[in-house]
Amino acid sequence: MAQIFDRRANTLVRLTLFVGVPLVLAILGGIWYLFGWSDWHRDVGVPVAQPGGGFNHQLHVGLKLDCRYCHNAVEVSSSANVPSTETCMGCHSQILTKSEKLAFVRESWETNTPIQWNRVHDLPKFVYFNHSLHVAKGVGCSTCHGNIAAMPVVAKSKALFMSWCLDCHRNPEQYVRPRDQIYNTAWTPPADQLEQGKKLVEEYRIRSADQLTNCAICHR
Repeated sequence: MAQIFDRRANTLVRLTLFVGVPLVLAILGGIWYLFGWSDWHRDVGVPVAQPGGGFNHQLHVGLKLDCRYCHNAVEVSSSANVPSTETCMGCHSQILTKSEKLAFVRESWETNTPIQWNRVHDLPKFVYFNHSLHVAKGVGCSTCHGNIAAMPVVAKSKALFMSWCLDCHRNPEQYVRPRDQIYNTAWTPPADQLEQGKKLVEEYRIRSADQLTNCAICHR
């Protein structure tokens, strides 16, 4: 019987096994790695639906409502806190009292049942983040949360990867701002941010990069 495959087929099989297969696996591994580090994987830019149609940040910030009216623990607590129904009713017992869009708030108030808001920014349990400390040290809301004033429905603006946090901890002068601009969600760094930032780092007594990159700062 005549030979079906040429002897060169042996070389082709070896190349396939020892070069082709590893190459394909490496490419697939690279794609999986990039996927894990992508904004798409972390749902960046994806609005998170909320009960009753949610809370329109764009509308409320446009009415000059200060962030601290709802997130009233942000300067004294590690958590920025989600506003209670009582906070909502502080205004809406007098304003838009018949609005169908606010029926879920009135129902929550009447039944004494908390509104189950859906978290947008939810760090892993092994990460410790203190809102009050960051606010005191000149880190503005929009640095992490983006321009909330432009979001009818809130979505992540940052993937919140550890490498992103470390970039700020290594170079805080690039991010800190005057304390009177902390709640200005449209704030942008000035042309001389590095110069101004270095002064603020000293004024706010921000720790050195070596101290800020110690594992125990965020993992306790």
